[in-house]
Amino acid sequence: MTTAPLSLEHLIRPSSLVERKPPVMFMFHGYGSNEEDLFSFASELQEELCIISVRAPYTMEPFGYAWYAINFDAEKGKWSDDEQAIESREKIVHFIKEACTTYGLDEDRITLLGFSQGTILSYAVSLSYPEKIKNVVALSGYINEGIILKGFAEKDHKHLNIYASHGQVDQVIPPEWAQKIPALLTRLGVSYVYEEFPVGHGVSPQNFYAFKKWLENKI
Repeated sequence: MTTAPLSLEHLIRPSSLVERKPPVMFMFHGYGSNEEDLFSFASELQEELCIISVRAPYTMEPFGYAWYAINFDAEKGKWSDDEQAIESREKIVHFIKEACTTYGLDEDRITLLGFSQGTILSYAVSLSYPEKIKNVVALSGYINEGIILKGFAEKDHKHLNIYASHGQVDQVIPPEWAQKIPALLTRLGVSYVYEEFPVGHGVSPQNFYAFKKWLENKI
């Protein structure tokens, strides 16, 4: 039996579980990268997880992919295309449903892992649809409320778990932007951990082992 191609390009590492629907982690890379980037973590993560690393839908020149455009304008400075970001948010939600059906995954045990722009989208998806997502590992990103579903603050976020981390000397996304995350998550009633590491815009070994340990009893 053959299945139609899914709506987004991706890499997959199957779960070690064979007797029941496995939990799944969806990975979302940063601006200008691709699905191979975060997939390098897969071999070190929990074997029961099915891991799906997703390629962003917008092609960049000369290479790489983006979840939405980041524009540079002499008057406006640097700004994000929020309309494209909202489109990507919905593409991700559709893809998650599609992948869970196609691969027989447990829709009640979904984890999102993002880096940078992929983290911004992971926040947008999980805070818009907290009933669909169990865990989020949010690396080197921030919350853009402009791309979250209207009325999200009225939803029940108490079952959502978020691990957020940021580099103390990040020159791409200022630490001050990430430091606003705890206050918002506290207001929403989200269970979270927020940590900083003495690195730039990247994931240190200490950061990797910290979120891997955090995941242990949550998947």
